[in-house]
Amino acid sequence: MAPCFRALVIAITLLLMISSAIRSSDAAGIATYWGQNTDEGSLEDACRRGTYDYVNLAFLINYGNGQTPELNLAGHCERSACSSLSSEIKACQQRGIQVLLSLGGAPNLSSRDDAKEVASYLYNNFLGGDSENRPLGDAVLDGIDFHIQGGRRDFLDDLAKALSEYRTTERRVHLSAAPQCSYPDYYLDAAIRTGLFDYVWVQFFNNPPCQYSMGNANNLINSWSSHWASHPGVNKLFLGLPASPEAAPSGGFIPHRMLIREVLPQIQDYPNYGGVMLWNVYYDENYSQAIRPYVNPETLTFGRRSKYPRKSMIKSFVDE
Repeated sequence: MAPCFRALVIAITLLLMISSAIRSSDAAGIATYWGQNTDEGSLEDACRRGTYDYVNLAFLINYGNGQTPELNLAGHCERSACSSLSSEIKACQQRGIQVLLSLGGAPNLSSRDDAKEVASYLYNNFLGGDSENRPLGDAVLDGIDFHIQGGRRDFLDDLAKALSEYRTTERRVHLSAAPQCSYPDYYLDAAIRTGLFDYVWVQFFNNPPCQYSMGNANNLINSWSSHWASHPGVNKLFLGLPASPEAAPSGGFIPHRMLIREVLPQIQDYPNYGGVMLWNVYYDENYSQAIRPYVNPETLTFGRRSKYPRKSMIKSFVDE
C-alpha cells in the first residue's frame, strides 16, 4: 500500500471514529433504507457499519380505506410477523440510530377520519402504543417515513397531523418524507407544508431536471437552493442520492470525490442542511464510509469551526 494511500485510510478511519463519537440529534448525518433485498445482510449488520444515523424499514404497504396493512421487507421475514427483527431494531437504537417505518406502496386514504385510523394503527402496532399482535414484536420504532410515489395523495397531510398528536415530552414520534426533487412533489407537498416533518430527504436521482449528470451538479444545486432549502415546511433537509450507479437507472449517482469536493461545500452552509440520504443499504458497498466524515463538516475540525475555508480542508483530505 502506497504511503499516501495508507495515510488517507488512517485519516478516514479516525474521522469515522470522531463522527460516531459526537453523533447527536443536531448533527448532520446519513440516512438510508433497508429491507428491499435479501442480499443486503441483516438490519443489525447495517447498523454495525457505523455510518448511518437513520435507517428506514422499507416498506409498509396496503393502508387506508379498510385495507389490512402489510410489511413488505422483500423476504427478510414473513409479511404479517417480523418479530424476529425486534432485537435487531433495539441493537440499532442502542447505537444511537433512529429506526423508522417507511410507508410505501399506494396509499388509499378516504377521509380525515380514515387518516386518523391509520395513524392509530401505526402508533399501536409500531410505535409507543399497545397491540396484542405487533408485527415487529416489542420494539418501539422512532417514527414514520413517508416514501409515497403512487396511489392517492389525499389526506396525507391529515395522516401527518394525526401521527404528530402522539408526540409526548417523553417520546417524540419522528416524521420524515422522501419527495422527488421535481418541485413541488405531487404526492407529498401538502403534507410537508404542515411543518411537522423532522427530516425531508429529497430524492435527487431518477429525475434528470434536478439531478447531477455527467460531471455537472448545476441542476441539483439550483433545485436545492431555489426550491427545497426555502420550502416553508422543511426543517432538516437531506441530499438524497443513490449509493451506486445501479441504484438509479435514470441517473443521479455522484462519485464520492465529486460529492465531497464540489457538492457538499455548496449546501452545508444552509441552516436547514441535515445530511445525506442514500438509497439503499444493498447498493452501499463503501459509499457511506467514504463520505461519512465529510457529511458533517464539524468532524473535520474536531468539533470546531476551522479558520480555514472548508473547501480547502476537504480537498486536502481527499487528494491522494
